[in-house]
Amino acid sequence: MHDIRAIRDNPAAFDKGLTSRGLEPLSAELIGLDDARKAAISAAQGAQEKRNALSKEIGAAKKAKDEARAQSLMAEVARLKEEAPALDAAADAAAKVLAERLSAIPNIPGPDVPEGRDEHDNVEKSRFEGRGLAQEGRQHFELGEAMGLMDFETAAKLSGSRFVVLKGQIARLERALGQFMLDLHTGEHGYTEVVPPLLVRDEAMFGTAQLPKFRDDQFAAVQGSPEIAQESGAPNRWLIPTAEVPLTNLVRESILAEDELPLRFTALTPCFRAEAGAAGRDTRGMLRQHQFSKVELVSITAPERSAEEHERMLSCAEAVLKRLDIPFRVVTLCTGDMGFASAKTYDIEAWLPGQKTYREISSCSVCGDFQARRMEARYRPREGKGVSYVHTLNGSGVAVGRALIAVMENYQNPDGSITIPSALAPYMGGLNRIEGAGGLTQNEGKR
Repeated sequence: MHDIRAIRDNPAAFDKGLTSRGLEPLSAELIGLDDARKAAISAAQGAQEKRNALSKEIGAAKKAKDEARAQSLMAEVARLKEEAPALDAAADAAAKVLAERLSAIPNIPGPDVPEGRDEHDNVEKSRFEGRGLAQEGRQHFELGEAMGLMDFETAAKLSGSRFVVLKGQIARLERALGQFMLDLHTGEHGYTEVVPPLLVRDEAMFGTAQLPKFRDDQFAAVQGSPEIAQESGAPNRWLIPTAEVPLTNLVRESILAEDELPLRFTALTPCFRAEAGAAGRDTRGMLRQHQFSKVELVSITAPERSAEEHERMLSCAEAVLKRLDIPFRVVTLCTGDMGFASAKTYDIEAWLPGQKTYREISSCSVCGDFQARRMEARYRPREGKGVSYVHTLNGSGVAVGRALIAVMENYQNPDGSITIPSALAPYMGGLNRIEGAGGLTQNEGKR
């Protein structure tokens, strides 16, 4: 959420930030809405002040035994009292219009974010080639289906498109990846593991900026039938699209001591996304699912430490892929490709031999005080008076389903089996290779 005072202080900088995202300047419109809000508040306050002054005059008139004047003043007070609810409602309505407009405007990119229109203008930051960029290989779904351990057809019968049933050692491999990531982040990187709710209220989704703009991308859950829920006025719950939502909201409506910062949280959860704008994209396989598992990283910091924390978070996410020896590159997203709440984002893209390209496996973003203002999350500095908004950061550490894809494609063997990365050996019960149900070679031979 933006601070209208900051917009009034420097409208040119605000508009420049919006235009760098490909949006129209909005400072004049917002300042006009703020002027209307102030005028409505002033009218309501002015009427109240006049009522108070007239009430005093009524007492003076009665003391002077001027009954006619007292009656006239009382009639005027009664009129002002009758008008007060409408004036208060107008002030509330003007404030709501401004707040709703501000809530629909994305964060302003940081000064070091490269300008650009889309993903083609992102800037490569670094690269890790690890075991090398294999140029030949099958895609993960070809491997998994041939093994009989990845079943999209049955998943479609159960739930529709963009779901999968994992079985046997592929299911175990996904579980191993999630456990490995949690152990790494909690054991070496200092994150506190959290098991958060998977259903959250409107306020939590608003706090991290999934609502109101991205309502169509979410899955809503209602108690009982939708008709009964609507009649009863039961609040909506939302299936979390990422653990960023509950983890970041752990500090909503709170005032922290600076000595408590930074806070670092991690969680392994299912995530649910409607993928409303993804029609026709990645329709085969697990790359774009309605339900997927992800290890999330969230940090809460003082403003002057957030840039340093962003680099630290990136290195924590990179460590996952380095331990797995998965080739990847890091790109800095340009202004036109950044997420709504982000002030700066790094994407980590893993190499997938089956597609012969890099695909996103993690995004690490610093949001400044954008989410904190929406959540009323503040801290009290060690020195100085008052309170300030915290800065929030979030990142994938990493997407478990996409890590499974990367392991399958980068560790596939010519016979279609998959070698287990050494980092995962402790989680796989001594298994060093996956061959599928009855052996992949045998299944392939029957084709």
